[in-house]
Amino acid sequence: MSDEREPLIRVEHVSFGYTMNDKRTLPVLRDISFEVRRGEYLAIIGHNGSGKSTLAKHLNGLLVPQQGNVWVAGMNTKDKGLRKEIRKCVGMVFQHPDNQIVATIVEDDVAFGLENIGVPADEMRQRVDEALQMVGMFAFRHRPPHHLSGGQKQRIAISGILAMRPACIVLDEATSMLDSYGRQDILRVMRALHQQGMTIVTVTHHMSEVVEADRVIVMEAGRIVMEGTPRDVFQQQERLHELQLDIPDASRISQAVHRVVPAFSGTLIRTDEVVEEVENMHLRTLEVHGG
Repeated sequence: MSDEREPLIRVEHVSFGYTMNDKRTLPVLRDISFEVRRGEYLAIIGHNGSGKSTLAKHLNGLLVPQQGNVWVAGMNTKDKGLRKEIRKCVGMVFQHPDNQIVATIVEDDVAFGLENIGVPADEMRQRVDEALQMVGMFAFRHRPPHHLSGGQKQRIAISGILAMRPACIVLDEATSMLDSYGRQDILRVMRALHQQGMTIVTVTHHMSEVVEADRVIVMEAGRIVMEGTPRDVFQQQERLHELQLDIPDASRISQAVHRVVPAFSGTLIRTDEVVEEVENMHLRTLEVHGG
């Protein structure tokens, strides 16, 4: 039984590489260590080839470290006998929802994982309905998945994971194939799940998604090179630029205005924060001039 006070996931000095055709090993992760706390919303960012997706696949035992260890709720991912329990605890959602959808009817697809672990029929029905309601797709339960939009398909993929009742969901570039509307759709679901206490780990290159996180890990060449809150990380615009990463538009505007008008906060990362600061500046101006 794991201690509830312990981190949900503990990554200890993990190194990993892929074997090439000529038998050489291509190092991808180099001595990575960090923890994921229960109920945390963690974002992992880095440019292509930084190792972030390989790291994500270590969080539920899809890949296992060549050096070091990953512990999930006290279980070592190297223990093959614990893999099923580990994957019940940490569910993965991938980039292409079509690759995760296996049935021709939405509710059958959500039930697929439950059937594999022998959940009784009555409980399965309850879990499927509950999971579909959580992602706002209950009304689509009798539809064929291939008739749905990309964002809707991704919500079905998430629903299939939720039905397993995991403690954590890992999204590996899960919104990268979606349009802006679809991304916002998934973000709303993730925000709601996090508010209900679920642990979220998102691997993304969309900085607007990182704003939602409690903490950000920045990767470069298989190592963690920055870590902190989104607000702290986005303040380091030059360093992020060196790492071929951008910052959210709101953050860029906030910092640009602050350089010209020092009284304007340069630490804003959300559009609504920028709008509010503009309104406050206007009110302060009116007060000064007796307007």
